[in-house]
Amino acid sequence: MTTTRVYVVYYSLHGHVETMAREVQRGANAVQHGANAVQGVEATLWQVPETLSNTILQKFKAFFDATHELWASQALAGKPAGVFWSTGFHGGGRELTALTTITQLAHHGMLFVPLGYTFGSGMFEMNEVKGGSAYGAGTFAADGSRQPTELELQKAFYQGRYIAEITKKLKNQPFHHKGYVFKMM
Repeated sequence: MTTTRVYVVYYSLHGHVETMAREVQRGANAVQHGANAVQGVEATLWQVPETLSNTILQKFKAFFDATHELWASQALAGKPAGVFWSTGFHGGGRELTALTTITQLAHHGMLFVPLGYTFGSGMFEMNEVKGGSAYGAGTFAADGSRQPTELELQKAFYQGRYIAEITKKLKNQPFHHKGYVFKMM
């Protein structure tokens, strides 16, 4: 049997991020790995550690800096990747943190897979506080005591499933198309 592997890499200070990571994993595992799956296909969802400075934390940057051998061998090039995160409050830098992380993925040649607005009505829910954005799932941690809401966990599950489905599509679809060039007027 062949499999599609999705790695979920995270750091959790208060446990709420681990809850999100487990939900992302459940979503990825929900994708059927039938006869069309390919051994060794990999995607990675990176949890961006909590931030207060609109950039990734030093621990996470040090982790990426230690991947120089993977960079040199281009082992991660062409692999789908996404991000999810937590932050203390609405102005905690969640989107800038995601964008900063995307630069790390770009240096590895990874293919960033954002959620966009594919999560549907949950993206537009205005009756409750929720983390996340078009870049990925997220939660607000407040002082570390707030746990992810059901809606935030649903979005994390969706993100795991979404990136697993995209990964399968990338590997299983033969390329039968001609290239086209369009000049902007």
